[in-house]
Amino acid sequence: MSASERALREKVDQVRMRAPTRGNRRLEQLLEAVNGDLQVKAWWHMAGITAQRIGLTDHSWVHIQIVMNISLRLARLLFRRGITPAMVADHGMTERDAEVTIAAAALFHCVGMSIHRLDHESYSLFLTADKLGGLLEGIYAEPERSIVVAEAMHAVISHRSTGRPLTVEGAIVRVADALDMAKGRSRVEFEAGRLDIHSISAYAIDEVRIEAGEDKAVRVEIEMSNSAGIFQVDEGLGKKLRGTPLAEHIEVVARIQAEHEKRLVPVFRL
Repeated sequence: MSASERALREKVDQVRMRAPTRGNRRLEQLLEAVNGDLQVKAWWHMAGITAQRIGLTDHSWVHIQIVMNISLRLARLLFRRGITPAMVADHGMTERDAEVTIAAAALFHCVGMSIHRLDHESYSLFLTADKLGGLLEGIYAEPERSIVVAEAMHAVISHRSTGRPLTVEGAIVRVADALDMAKGRSRVEFEAGRLDIHSISAYAIDEVRIEAGEDKAVRVEIEMSNSAGIFQVDEGLGKKLRGTPLAEHIEVVARIQAEHEKRLVPVFRL
């Protein structure tokens, strides 16, 4: 093995996915399995390379970890308020199995970017179909293992722009993907000189907070430095949330903190 090959292997192998498992042993086992799998890590690495090639915001393992953690945060807040996931309602399994399904979907939702950005959600499906079942061996027996794989794949395809999630799990991953917009996460296109409403609005997002709501199960608060961020909130997050099983359970409040501009809309709500 050459020095360059060794360096690449070490770079890919050192990636570790971490999330608060809260005693969910099956979720811990899934993370252990994926952290020991060089092929999945190589897909995450290549997804990041593809994003760099086209000047897109980060889609490496960092994006995957953020989406997985946001997904689990949303899931736990929703379940606490009595929102029932498909793993419970349709299969008689548990909320902890729903967490595994959600985490699996988050881990695999963008592996298709390792091939191409265009239609990457479909590429993610066949990579997931080939890999996820093997990672779940020893965690689930049949038919539960294939049910988890199928539900995770539904969530993967549901995150595409035209996706229509039929499950709470699918909607969670779809919304979590859109919520990876905090400060520093959406600057690549702007700083590369791509100046349009998409890059400027993404650049205006400073902070995203996800908390338990009062009237609704989840309250998402977004701090913006510029009112251009409204476009990112409405066209990005809004489109991912509307029409999903979560639309009635998540409140989104965006606030503009800028002092240097006239506040035409100081607070924007979805």
